[in-house]
Amino acid sequence: MSKNRILIIGPVWPEPTSSAAGTRMIQLIIFFISEGYEVLFASAAAKSDFSFELTGLGVKEYEIKLNDNSFNLFLNEVNPDIVLFDRFMMEEQYGWRVQQECPDALRLLDTVDLHCLRLARQQSIKTGHPVDLFTDTAKREIASILRCDISLLISEVEMNILQEQFHVDPSLIYYLPFLEEELTDKDIQKWKTFEEREGFVFIGNYLHEPNWNTLQILKTKIWPVLRKKLPTAKMNIYGAYSSQKVMQLHNEKEKFYVHGRADNALEVIANNRILLAPIQFGAGMKGKFIDAMIVGTPSVTTSIGAEAMKGELDWNGIIEDDAELFIDQAVRLYQDKTLWLAAQKNGVRIINERYGKIQFTKALITTISTLNLSAHRQHNFFGQILMHHTTNSTKYMSLWIAEKNAKN
Repeated sequence: MSKNRILIIGPVWPEPTSSAAGTRMIQLIIFFISEGYEVLFASAAAKSDFSFELTGLGVKEYEIKLNDNSFNLFLNEVNPDIVLFDRFMMEEQYGWRVQQECPDALRLLDTVDLHCLRLARQQSIKTGHPVDLFTDTAKREIASILRCDISLLISEVEMNILQEQFHVDPSLIYYLPFLEEELTDKDIQKWKTFEEREGFVFIGNYLHEPNWNTLQILKTKIWPVLRKKLPTAKMNIYGAYSSQKVMQLHNEKEKFYVHGRADNALEVIANNRILLAPIQFGAGMKGKFIDAMIVGTPSVTTSIGAEAMKGELDWNGIIEDDAELFIDQAVRLYQDKTLWLAAQKNGVRIINERYGKIQFTKALITTISTLNLSAHRQHNFFGQILMHHTTNSTKYMSLWIAEKNAKN
């Protein structure tokens, strides 16, 4: 009996050492492999030095071309049972070809985070105007969600926004957070103690605008005041794609150390006493907090930073939006061992109760394997309408580009 086959189409080759999005994709791949699927990964992007070696997991890799009819031939050749689009832009670019060549394949979309939400918040911070969700990006992203059979959402807040603000049918969206191993007493015993740690840490991929903005906030607003209150403490900055503008923030005199990419994110977070993340805008979930909880590092962040991550549980540290109070709370958590140890315990509970992968994976595979695709699509008639019209418009634009490229 042949295995079920899933084709994943990505905008880039996954880089789990660079971003939470890369880690998320590897978790999904491992999940499908563990459920007996044959996994194929295709991308039109070039690989980087940090791309994960997918073949080591048994994944077949394919280089594909954008706006090229060779992709249709490729689809016919591999004939997948499921196609997973990594972010809505991939569905926009390849969805109509998948629909045309593999109409019976289940179409999944991993949103990663709601791009329209993140960008609307970014715009609100920039202009000072209220958050306006109803943008052109939202129209594109929601249309993509409607055209797909199931969209995977990493945040319950985003699930609610899709249902309440955009009236997306609940049958089209599925909550699937980060999939983590539960923390055991053995894991916890390996953690560095309060006394063995020193300093603050922030880590992120600086191609991601919320991380670059957070770094600027740390440098200009938080650290100048915080270091006066804790003159011996250091601020350690790590992250992928630390460009010249990031590296030039390094200042030893100010004890503000910009180290660039971390060889091992978990290790560098574990060496520090507190993860400091005054995040002003963003969406989805923040992988840096998951990493911090896994190694027992409490954090101080904003309500946007912690959004959707803790549910009804207590945070593994402190949530504060006012800059002055944020600094005061960072000092308090840094010095108060009892408070710090309590925050650590909260992190263990959050990981085990909200991210333990066993509680999510069985339910997802049941949903996928028992879905009556014909009835599901009939119920989602707006999706059929969008697929009909989008297929035609995107199809002819893509065919025109392909024709143009052939002539050049």
